[in-house]
Amino acid sequence: MKGIPALAVIGIADGLIHWQIFFVLCSAVGLKQAASNFAAFCVAATFSFYVNALYTFEARTSVSAYLLFICLMGGLSFGVGSFADAHNLPGLVTVAVFSALNLSLGYGFFRFVLFRERLV
Repeated sequence: MKGIPALAVIGIADGLIHWQIFFVLCSAVGLKQAASNFAAFCVAATFSFYVNALYTFEARTSVSAYLLFICLMGGLSFGVGSFADAHNLPGLVTVAVFSALNLSLGYGFFRFVLFRERLV
């Protein structure tokens, strides 16, 4: 499983993981959207990072690069959730907007920063 098909399958799994955790944390646990979005992102991103490193890019990367990714994109996930909390937006808007940002920015970060030695 390589290239675009691998990225698509992993991206869909990442999105499903993120959305499920987000809605469980918001609905069942009662967390705010900012905290729920951040926690869901961290779990889904860890899954994506590991699977992409293992199957898609077949490359190693540093822990510091991974932590940079988590900090930057995690901050963005928290920011999107905070904006939604402040404006009383529905959770569906929060995860949809962040998923679109994560898809484009996350892919670029994975391909051109984390795994730049072995391009697909």
